[in-house]
This record gives sequence, structure tokens and C-alpha cells, in this order.
Amino acid sequence: MPPTLASLVHHSALKLTVRAGGERLDTPVRWVHASELTDPVPYMEGGELLLITALKLDAEDADAMRRYVKRLVGAGVAGLGFAVGVHYEETPKALVDAAESEGLPLLEVPRRTPFLAISKAVSAAIAADQYRAVTAGFAAQRELTKQALSGGPEGLLTALASQVDGWAALYDASGAVVATAPEWAGRRAARITGDVERLRERAAPASSVVGGAGGGEGDGGDGNGEDRVELHSLGTGRRARAALAVGTAAALGTAERYAVHSAIALLTLTTERSRSLYAAEQRIGAAVLRMLLAGQPDHARGVAGDLYGGLLDAPYRMILAEAASASAGRARARAGDAEDDGGATVRAEAAAALADAGGDLVGGLGEVVESAAARSGEAVLVVPDGERLVVLAADRGAVVAACAQYAEAVGGAQGGGEQAGDEDELVVGISAPAGPIAAGAAYKQAEQALSVARRRGRVLVEHEDLAAGSVVPLLADDAVRAFADGLLRPLYEHDATGRGDLVASLRAWLSRHGQWDAAAADLGVHRHTLRYRMRRVEEILGRSLDDPDVRMELWLALKTTASAE
Repeated sequence: MPPTLASLVHHSALKLTVRAGGERLDTPVRWVHASELTDPVPYMEGGELLLITALKLDAEDADAMRRYVKRLVGAGVAGLGFAVGVHYEETPKALVDAAESEGLPLLEVPRRTPFLAISKAVSAAIAADQYRAVTAGFAAQRELTKQALSGGPEGLLTALASQVDGWAALYDASGAVVATAPEWAGRRAARITGDVERLRERAAPASSVVGGAGGGEGDGGDGNGEDRVELHSLGTGRRARAALAVGTAAALGTAERYAVHSAIALLTLTTERSRSLYAAEQRIGAAVLRMLLAGQPDHARGVAGDLYGGLLDAPYRMILAEAASASAGRARARAGDAEDDGGATVRAEAAAALADAGGDLVGGLGEVVESAAARSGEAVLVVPDGERLVVLAADRGAVVAACAQYAEAVGGAQGGGEQAGDEDELVVGISAPAGPIAAGAAYKQAEQALSVARRRGRVLVEHEDLAAGSVVPLLADDAVRAFADGLLRPLYEHDATGRGDLVASLRAWLSRHGQWDAAAADLGVHRHTLRYRMRRVEEILGRSLDDPDVRMELWLALKTTASAE
């Protein structure tokens, strides 16, 4: 700890005597300063031991001494040293009384003790304290490194909590608590997740302080006190990969600060893999995905090895995610190239760059699924593919559940039931459970679900849900409506002349599966009248109602126009 007035008084070589303020000798001394100015306050920073001989002071003037001492106390001076045997043979009573009144420690310095000796003593004590702090910091660094290697992040947190005499918690990229030490700190760590999320919104590295001192002993050991919590982001990129919280009863000292900085460095190495390693893993994942889609599951399993191999031994889901605008652009491109049989994948133009990382919903999904996989121990394959993110995750696993929860949260932020379509919105498609030999089919299912999500204005659609509803909502497309309007326009134009209700008659006949009597009864006309109207429909359209494809097209056209009305 830094030198105090008490340590200077007990210094045998200095021979200092306490004349006032003896109850405050535990005050730390930041430095020693000698000044004979009548007002040295402008040159003080606080925490100094001020040494004087009263060369320019009337130390026997009670009023002058009260004003002088009062200003020193207001400036935060730690204590006052008065040299006797220079201008005064003993410490003036006016100065002693003023110091006692203001509670300022007053030390009498004998003539044989030069001010320089006091300065050297304080400087040596400060240097020794700093050396002890650095030594303790290196020892803490060695212990934290040992625990990180043997016990992982949990062991490191335990060692850190012991070093700072408090608690520590680790959060993942999503802001969820990963580990705490001691165990009771879990509740305290969970209460500041909002502060962690706000920290993650800032560019890394970032830090903040939550709460204040006090409550360390009165919280019953459960972490409920108003302790002082420091939050630090972990990671080397623009977005934090994790966060560290350190809770203590008071501000950290130098040794504790060294320990925290060491923990930040070690946890950064532990939680964030090097960019080259991460890039290599992504290249392996992309190669595995290409092999699976090419129908080469055995080769894919061989390349995956231990990294992704376990994922291919059980049913998995294929997940596709992209910005809503990219999905819409791709759909328009497909519509324009519908006659191209080359089989090439049509890509829409790149979505506009987002203003900040917080708006990158596709990237955010990638972080969420990787964090969920890390917490659960599941293997997950995440491959960025241009504007699209491709994810292979175990069926019924934590990754799929995290994806659904993220989509639900994004859906609420995007306005609930409002249609997706802004460039910063998200659409996700999930395939049915599949195995390695059906990767191509799973990818196509995920693409179909993705397209339906965009059309229906939903954030997430699972392929299994498509068969549970009606096909009619899938026809909500401008091209389909245009086809329906063009097909039925001649009949609407005929009915507009008042020469018969062909559209209603066609709808009734098709709804009754071509049963003349039932359809005629629905219309309230004779069956011969209905037969005549159906012949007119065939004549006007130039198509035969005996053709099942024609009947299907007409029925879907009627349903499409009805849903648009």
C-alpha cells in the first residue's frame, strides 16, 4: 500500500512529531511538496504532504492561520510539516489550533531533518509500493495463465475473483452469462446483462463501470450488494466476442488492475480464435458444404474430420438467412430469367452497407448460432455465401432453437406482422430434417422456405410448416396476379356487357368438380343454362374444360383474383 503519514511518523530516521490531527495519520501520501508561498493551493493536486518553514507566513496570527489551513484542507492536502529551529523555535500555537480545528494532520520537523530526507523517504516508499504491485501483478498473471491452461475460462475466473477479493463473470457474444466465480455471483451477473448489451454496442475495446462501492459485507455473500462492477469487452475485431465483469467492494488497486488486464488478455485469446484459424475453418466448412451439395457425402465426411464430422452422423437442418432486400432482388432476378435453363445460380445486387454493426442482422444470426453451439457443445457449420448465410445445425438442437428465438426477437423489432422488405430486415428459411445424402434436397427446401418467408412478410419459415397451410397465399406475387388477370379478362369483359355471369358460373362449376346439377342449384339456374355458359367459356378462352390442367389454372386464377379483391 502507498506510504501514509503514520509510516512517516514511525520512520526512525525522520524524527517527526505529531502536533495535530493524530486521528488522521492513516491518510495516504501521494507526494511531498515544499512551498513558502502564502497561497500554495493553485500548485497542489491533492494528497500531498506540504512542508513549510513559515518564511512568508505570520504563523502566530490566529486568523491568518485559520484561513491558511482551511484553504489547504479544501485543496485535499494530506498533511502539513512544519520545520522548527529555522524561523520559529517551536510550532506556533495559532497554527496548531487551526490544524486541530480543521482536522489537518500537523507534523513537526526537527532542524536536523532536511526536507529532502522526507521527500526521499516518500519517494522510496512509493517506488517500493509500485514494485510490490508489479511483482504481485506478475504473480497474478502467472497464476491466471496456469488456471486458464488447466481449468479453462472457469478456472481463470475463479483465480481472478480470488485476486481481486470479489467476483467475476464471463458473457458470450450474445450477452448471455457463460461462467461466474464464485457460484453465488450468477444472480449478480444476470442483473447487469443490460449493461453488457450496451457495452457491446460500442466499438471494441470498450469498458464501463456499473454501481458503486459499498455493500460488500452486507450482501450476505450472495452478491446482492451495491458493489462496484467493471465491464470490459473482449476481442480484437470491431465487435466484441465476449465481455468480462469484475465486481469488488471498492475501486481496484494497482495489483488488482494488473490481474484484470492479464485476465482480459488471456480471455481474449481463449474466446477469440485467431483470424487465420477462423478463416481456415470457414474454408473447410465451405468445402464440406460444396461436397454435400454435389452429392459426395463420403468425401465431405473425410474433409470434415473432427471439426464437423459429428454433425454429419445425425439428422441436421439446413438454414438459409439473408437480408429481405436481397431475397426480393433474387426473386425478381429469377422471374426475369425464368427461361434460362443454364442452371446457374442467379444472384441479386449486394445490399447497401449498413450504418453500423448493430444493424447487420445476418451477421448477428451467425454470432448467435455460434454462441449457442459453444454453450451446448454442438457442432455447427456456418458458411457466409455472399449476401446469404448458410448454417448446418443438428436437428432439435440448441442452435436451431437459438435461431428461432433470434428470429422471433428480430420479428418484434421489425414490426411484428408487417411485411419484410426493408434492406436491413431479415428472412430465414429452415429445411426439414435431412442426412448427408439429402443435402441438395435440404438446401432446396431451405430456399423454398426462405422465398415463402419473404412473400408472407415473415422473418422465419420452416419447410415442414408449408404443407400445413394453403397453397393460395403462395400465389401472392405480381406475376401470378398478372397471369390470372390476363386469363380471366375476356370473361370479365363478357360479363360487363350484361350477357351472362360466366365468371360466377365457372367458379360454381369448378367448386362442384363439374357436377352440373349441384352447380346449377348453387346458381339458381337450369343445368342446360349452365352447360351453355360453360360452352361460352370454352369459346371465349379457346380452351377445353375437359383438360384437367386448364381447370386447375382457371381455379387458381379465380382464387388469386378473389384473394386480391
